[in-house]
Amino acid sequence: MKTSPLSWSELENLTNFNRDNTNGQTNSQACLRLFGHQESDIRVTLYRDNHAWCPYCQKVWLWLEEKQIPYRIKKVTMFCYGEKERWYKRIVPSGMLPALELDGRIITESDDILMALEGTFGPLNHSMKDANVTPLRQLERLLFRAWCTWLCYPTWSRQQEQRNQEQFVKVVTMVEKVLKDTPSPYFLEEFGTVDVIFTPYVERMNASLYYYKGYSLREENEGLGAWFEAMETRPTYQGTQSDFHTHVHDLPPQMGGCYANSEQQTKINQMRVDNGPWIGLPDVSYPEPEKSRQEALQRVIKHRQNIIRVNPAEDNLFDEALRCALTNLITGETCQPPKGSDVGLRYLRDRINVPRDMSIYAAKRLREALETTANLVGDRQGSPIPIKHRRDQDPVNFL
Repeated sequence: MKTSPLSWSELENLTNFNRDNTNGQTNSQACLRLFGHQESDIRVTLYRDNHAWCPYCQKVWLWLEEKQIPYRIKKVTMFCYGEKERWYKRIVPSGMLPALELDGRIITESDDILMALEGTFGPLNHSMKDANVTPLRQLERLLFRAWCTWLCYPTWSRQQEQRNQEQFVKVVTMVEKVLKDTPSPYFLEEFGTVDVIFTPYVERMNASLYYYKGYSLREENEGLGAWFEAMETRPTYQGTQSDFHTHVHDLPPQMGGCYANSEQQTKINQMRVDNGPWIGLPDVSYPEPEKSRQEALQRVIKHRQNIIRVNPAEDNLFDEALRCALTNLITGETCQPPKGSDVGLRYLRDRINVPRDMSIYAAKRLREALETTANLVGDRQGSPIPIKHRRDQDPVNFL
C-alpha cells in the first residue's frame, strides 16, 4: 500500500528517542562526559576527529570511556575531510590526531597518551608496560603490517595475491592461539588495555577484507569471532563501533588505496555492502535496539536543513523524497517519491557515517528506507564516493 509522505511535524511526533549524551551510554555526539562527576572534576580534554572514525582516536576514546574518566571533547577535522581548524594548529602545530590535554599539558601519539593517562589514573586492568602486554602490542603491529601488505598494495599475479593472503592468515593464526589460550574471550584473563589496542584496526580489517578480498575475518576465525561478540556486550564499544559501509569507503584515502581482488565472493560482498541488504552483515551481532528507527529519524530531523541543502537534488524535490523515505522508515508504508529523486536518495544513503551520525542499526534501517524509496523511482546512483579524499563529508557544511 502506498501513502502520502508525512509532514515534518508529523514525523517529529513519531520519534521519542532521547539520550543523555553527558552521563549516558557512550556516543559520538557528546562534547562532555561526566559519568556522574562535576565539571570541576575534569582534568582531561580529548581532541578527536569530527567523524568519530580515526582509529587512534578510537583507542583513547574507548580507554577513557572504560575508565569513566570525566573529560571534554573538542572535535577536529581530519585533513581527508576538509581543512584543519586554525585554532587546533595553534595547539598542535603538526595537526596530528588524537591529542590530549592533561592538567594543562598537551600530549600526542596514542600510545604516549595512554601511558600518561595510566600514570595519572591507573591502568585499565593491565599496564601498557606489563610483561604480558608488551608482546601482544608487538603482535598487533605485526597483524597491522600483514593487513596493509595484503590490502594496500596492488598485486600483479594471482600467486602474489595468494602469498599476501597466506602471510596475513599466518599472523591471524598467531592471534587465534593467543585468544584460545586465555580463560576469557579477551586477549588476557579479563578485558583490558590489550583489547583497547587491538580494537580499532581489527574492526577495520574485518570490514576491508570482507569488501576488498571476500574474506570474513570475524566469521572464519573462532577466537576473533568470540572476541567481537564479547566486545559487543560492552556499551563502551557499541558507542564507538562503526559499520562496514563507513569503513570501506573511508579507508582508501586514509591508507593510500585499497585494492580488491577479482574473486566472485568479493564482488558479492561489495554489492551487499553498497546496496544492501545491510541487516545480517558480519559487522555487528548484538540484538538490534528497540529504538533504532526512532534514533535514525531523530538524527535526520535534527540536521534536515543541512542534509537537504548539500544534496545534489533540487531542494523541494528532495524534501518530499526524504519525507517519503522517513515515512517508510518509521511506519513501514511506502510513498511514491518525486520523479528524479532516486539520485538524491542514494547520494544520502552512501553518506551516512557510523558512529558520527548514528549507531549501526539506526544507520542500517535508514539506508534500507532510502534504498526502498529510491527503488520506486529508478536505479540511478548518486555521484561516486571519492577514493582520493572524502571532502564530500566536509563537516563545515553541518557546523
